[in-house]
Amino acid sequence: MGDTTIESVDLGSVMGYVRQAIERVYQYESPETLQEEGVEVLKGQARFENSHTLTVASADSRATISAKKFVLCPGARPIVPDVRGLSEVPYLTYEQVYGLEVLPEHLLVIGGGPVGVEMAQAFGRLGSRVSLFQGLPRLLPRDEPEASDVLARVLIDEGVELHLGARVKGVARHDRRGDIIVRTEVGEVGGDALLVATGRTPSVDTLELSRAGVTFKTKGVPVNKVLRTNVKHIYAAGDVSGGPQFTHYAGYQGFVAARNALFPGASKGLVESVPWTTFTDPEVARAGLTEAEARQKHREADVSVMPMKRVDRAVVESDTEGFIKVVHKKDGTVVGATVVAERAGETIHEWVLAISNGLKMSDLASTVHVYPTYSIANQQLASSHSLASFLGGRVGKVLRRIGGLK
Repeated sequence: MGDTTIESVDLGSVMGYVRQAIERVYQYESPETLQEEGVEVLKGQARFENSHTLTVASADSRATISAKKFVLCPGARPIVPDVRGLSEVPYLTYEQVYGLEVLPEHLLVIGGGPVGVEMAQAFGRLGSRVSLFQGLPRLLPRDEPEASDVLARVLIDEGVELHLGARVKGVARHDRRGDIIVRTEVGEVGGDALLVATGRTPSVDTLELSRAGVTFKTKGVPVNKVLRTNVKHIYAAGDVSGGPQFTHYAGYQGFVAARNALFPGASKGLVESVPWTTFTDPEVARAGLTEAEARQKHREADVSVMPMKRVDRAVVESDTEGFIKVVHKKDGTVVGATVVAERAGETIHEWVLAISNGLKMSDLASTVHVYPTYSIANQQLASSHSLASFLGGRVGKVLRRIGGLK
């Protein structure tokens, strides 16, 4: 894609398609659908009056709701960083970017996390010049360093200008051209559009949690393992609960919180190994611990790596950029995995299952996979580890001596 020139793109049509896709997904969880299923839906701004009562107010109505139990699921909103001049220039977040109708000539992106890199690559491929500013030394700081390196190389090859370790000191409007200027410690870059992608924070500003006695901290509402807040009849789930902010985790927690609030007993709502995927090309997927985290927690941790150029399906599809990296204990118990590849978001799930259930590399090695698929690389990697462990063990050493092998 880096060598491809796109003369013109009808961004309005592109974004129209995206919005239609969003609407098709949304129709199955819209207020109207919920009402058809017997759920009472109140539209408006909710706030607590006390720990058992809240009001829901809109422009033309106001309702008071009293209940024995509550589940807080307000979601999150974009973080707007404290950058000098930001409030004085027009900027986009992930909430507005899909409303663009004209392709920016030069898009400036502040933030090198998942949203920042996804949007940088997408707009670069549509034809925009893109400059991305990341205050930290690398992209995707929560992922393995090798994953960051691969993605940075791909983005650079595609023409994205990366400014890593470049803390944004301020933004301004160019007096004559009207461009937006991003200033760092080493210089400044001007463009005609600015995307701020610096994370999200729980949307609790108007809930008046203090009236209900619910504790709120910077990262969210503290909950125990069954998602109960400090007020025993109020639960919290999803982005507000202080954990990883992903749709799939929010859905899981919402179900668990409702179950715990309504029925006897309690299910665990906090998950140690929440997987996620950054949907770039190649995708970057992670589950469990990184190598550094595993060595800190378990001291003795090994890694096994399979480059995608050794995966037949990847070779056939000409998608050999990336790797599979698995972190495991000395006995082969899987504690973490990273996949950087086409369809990494699909390939990672087998490692999620292994981590969640304490499986070993030998368990995956002994499971027959379909050939040629991307997922068979999981078995091949596990088999390579199992074979190396066998040959390095006592029985293997004896057999090697008998066979005259070193």
